[in-house]
Amino acid sequence: MKSSVVYYSYSGNTDKVAKVLVDWLKCKDFTVDIYRLKPENEKRSFFLQCAEALQGKRAVLLGKDNFDLAGYDLVCIGSPVWAFSPTPAVNTYLDKMLNADDKAVILFTTYGSGTGVKKCINNIEKRLKKKGISEIYNFNIQQAKVDNRDFVIKTIKDKIGSFLFKLSERT
Repeated sequence: MKSSVVYYSYSGNTDKVAKVLVDWLKCKDFTVDIYRLKPENEKRSFFLQCAEALQGKRAVLLGKDNFDLAGYDLVCIGSPVWAFSPTPAVNTYLDKMLNADDKAVILFTTYGSGTGVKKCINNIEKRLKKKGISEIYNFNIQQAKVDNRDFVIKTIKDKIGSFLFKLSERT
């Protein structure tokens, strides 16, 4: 099975979780393409970035971001939670995704206090459903636990392990 892991990370927390997820998917015999979103117009101030996230702003992305999902069985999208919202880079990615019909998606977030996680996930899920996504699952990791690999793996197993098993059985 082929999967894409697309994520944005400012402080490195989401990057750490993405790497654990990639390793775990590879252990489950997934082929994984990894795309770290790089905004051209990224603000240097975390607080300015949070304000842009709250306003639903978009980012100009750099790099080889893969918006065409036609060749993937599974798409994983990761974002920090900023001001109850996904980041501007992830907003842009969600807007530009192509051939998403009937894909399975795993959302993963990293967060500080946890206050805005549910609102952020709901925001992303609503937008994915408009793109024709068939199945959406998620897991969320508090920033204080991103360095605890065992905790991240246990969370992945608990939240999406049975879903991945069913997905692999279909193909």
